[in-house]
Amino acid sequence: MDGLAERQLQSVDEVVATAGAAGIEVWLRGGWAMDFHLGRVTRPHVDVDWYCWRADVDRLAASLTGRGWQPDPRMPAEVQLDLFWDDVEVSFAYLAQDAGGKVTVGAGPWAGTQLPTGMLDGPPGRIGSHTAPVISVAAQIEFKEMFPVWMPERPRRPKDADDLARLRASFIA
Repeated sequence: MDGLAERQLQSVDEVVATAGAAGIEVWLRGGWAMDFHLGRVTRPHVDVDWYCWRADVDRLAASLTGRGWQPDPRMPAEVQLDLFWDDVEVSFAYLAQDAGGKVTVGAGPWAGTQLPTGMLDGPPGRIGSHTAPVISVAAQIEFKEMFPVWMPERPRRPKDADDLARLRASFIA
């Protein structure tokens, strides 16, 4: 495992501890969610992707910036929270709930769109001594399958196809 991956794993620990101390729920998504589900680092990652409730983002941002994280000035905070510490980047996509209590996209052009049922009900993931809440494997698969449909200008990358194969194999096992 390279140095960046180690620093990203340390950032996962810090986000989990900091959010937990503030009573804020967070869930890994993307490549790191898959790796925590599988129990190993499968490939290099550019950043660490998370979900958090839109209502908690101000407290989460204050907690993390109070620990030295810096906002990414390139990204609009009304769509998601993007922070960095040296070469480690983290992003928090926002969640909300509709009138019926279903989990929805919390901001941006798809705000209010329902997300997969049970997405937040997956068991925590683990890589060695690192533990974190992760979105469900079924939701991870759905997102990887649908991303190029939802955003046709961004076709499936080879790493996405590899991730889908890994997730499907683990889901059946």
